[in-house]
Amino acid sequence: MTKKEIVKQISDKLGLTQLKTKEIVQQTFDAIVETLLEERRIELRNFGVFEVKRRKPRKARNPRTGEKVDVEAKYVVTFKPGKEMEEKVRNLAEPAGELAGAAAGGAEANGRKAKKA
Repeated sequence: MTKKEIVKQISDKLGLTQLKTKEIVQQTFDAIVETLLEERRIELRNFGVFEVKRRKPRKARNPRTGEKVDVEAKYVVTFKPGKEMEEKVRNLAEPAGELAGAAAGGAEANGRKAKKA
């Protein structure tokens, strides 16, 4: 789902224009980012917790060349879903065959779209 689809869904439910809804959605996202930059943590009840964490420097390997490289320390955003979201996802009914590709290790299992042949 894209931001545009989220905006359409909300505007249809609330009877607002898509332009006004888009502005509200964008302001919400901006507020989340701003809070993460200032406070490094935002907790949204029944949804989850976004948190900025520091990743330690590490040694890695370039998969193309096999060459070892140093990866510097960096900040990353983590997300831990809330209990309510966790429950809803856990009890998700699987549409026929949808997760079969994920179990087989397809690109969709990694959150990527499969390449067209």
